[in-house]
Amino acid sequence: MDGTLTFNSGKAITPSNTVNFDGTTWSAAAAQAPIAAQGLYVGGAGVVVAVWPDGSTSSLTATAGSVLPLRLIRVNSTSTTASLLVALYTI
Repeated sequence: MDGTLTFNSGKAITPSNTVNFDGTTWSAAAAQAPIAAQGLYVGGAGVVVAVWPDGSTSSLTATAGSVLPLRLIRVNSTSTTASLLVALYTI
């Protein structure tokens, strides 16, 4: 394997503080974990407030046209300034 990331599906996303990419809301007590994206395309540069599968967050600075190889369940709207976001999947 050459380390190249390949995705064959994408979903345009709107940052939200409560709704995950798959339409669920995060809860540590949920019977089923949200479906995480395998990557995130950032079309417009800025800060991405990434939400990890365990519900923790990180603020990341991304350049325009970046593909971030991150397993995320959501991008929070508060403090996110990046735009044209697409959740990437391999299905």
